[in-house]
Amino acid sequence: MKSIHLTIIVCAIALTSGQAQQTFIAKGKIEYEKVLSLHRSFESMIDDDNDRSWIETLKKNFPATITTYFNLYFEDGKTLYKPGREVQTATPIPDWLLGPASDNVIYTDIATDQNTAMKHVFENTFLVQDSVRKIDWRITMDTRTIAGFSCRKAVGKIMDSVYVIAFYTDQILTSGGPESFAGLPGMILGVAIPRINTTWFATKLELVQVKPEDLAPPKKGKKVNTKELQEQLKGPMKDWGKWGQRNIWNIMI
Repeated sequence: MKSIHLTIIVCAIALTSGQAQQTFIAKGKIEYEKVLSLHRSFESMIDDDNDRSWIETLKKNFPATITTYFNLYFEDGKTLYKPGREVQTATPIPDWLLGPASDNVIYTDIATDQNTAMKHVFENTFLVQDSVRKIDWRITMDTRTIAGFSCRKAVGKIMDSVYVIAFYTDQILTSGGPESFAGLPGMILGVAIPRINTTWFATKLELVQVKPEDLAPPKKGKKVNTKELQEQLKGPMKDWGKWGQRNIWNIMI
């Protein structure tokens, strides 16, 4: 009888151990689907009747949403986020509608608190080197399943007035996420920023071997820190009204 009990206990321990190995993930590749609600963005820029006429024309000629894909490689507290597979659209989308900094390459080292981001801003390329952005996250009890992972909801704020809704899983050990978002107790698999009508949600996780080149920081561009980039943007965009402010938000995320 004791032998039977011992066998059951050993099997239970082995099963639990096997589940733990499957549950907690230290490295791999995540695909994110970024969706920009284009028509809602148009609506948010209306100041007068002249704007409305122009916006209605744009809405007739372009799709309601634009979808792009990004990959995030991660291992040992390091992440690299960069453009992924291309999507063919029935209507070609001009760059000025996609907005600046729509193809960022962002390296984050959680252990050293360093972030390096290559951002294309119109005709310029910037290499933004700074510490990892600090966000005062408020973790809630709400949950959501994303790419097969149970995720908890958190709410934060960036640039003084832009609210960010994030969903993270503690099953993936690296405390990273899409773009420059980090600082939660696990990997961020979903982000929504209502102010810019944009979401990022993971579609899948691949348990791939991460090569050194998959985590190589970008090197091209004019070197600036976050504050210097923000100051350089204020001048050219101060007369652009809502469109200028929106561009700044998109660049600085």
